[in-house]
Amino acid sequence: MPSFDVISKIDLAELDNAVNQTRKELSTRYDFQGVKAEIDIAPDHSALTLKTNSEEKLQAAKEVLLGKLAKRGISLRVLEFGDIEKTGLSNVKQPIKLQQGIPVEKSKELIKVLKESKLKVQGSIQADQLRVTGKNRDDLQEAMALFRKEQDRLSLDMQFTNFRD
Repeated sequence: MPSFDVISKIDLAELDNAVNQTRKELSTRYDFQGVKAEIDIAPDHSALTLKTNSEEKLQAAKEVLLGKLAKRGISLRVLEFGDIEKTGLSNVKQPIKLQQGIPVEKSKELIKVLKESKLKVQGSIQADQLRVTGKNRDDLQEAMALFRKEQDRLSLDMQFTNFRD
């Protein structure tokens, strides 16, 4: 029976490269001269933290980071921006959570979309991914197209892997 897996993964090497490029650009930019701007990656690659001395600089650093991530092919849908927090007298920081895997509630929404579409496919949740099975390849390709349409509404970056015929 044909099947494929729906996953949501970040290329960690590209993430590291984008963060390093952002650090380098911020250290050489004229408007960041004398400003301490930091980007930290959590050891498990689950979050980033931006730190600067003003909200304007934080916003500028965030725009540079987003540009570098987009150039490196990392979807901006995987980013969840936290609230800007004041630390100390004049410093601010913003946590950015990175979404790895498909959360169960979003998997349930995807299965609901499949059922509403009346396609002859079934979805099953397997940890942080979703397996879709069907009787023929055409139905699976229609399911992929349906999921691509739903990416923005669910704010979920999806890749389709392990296609079996």
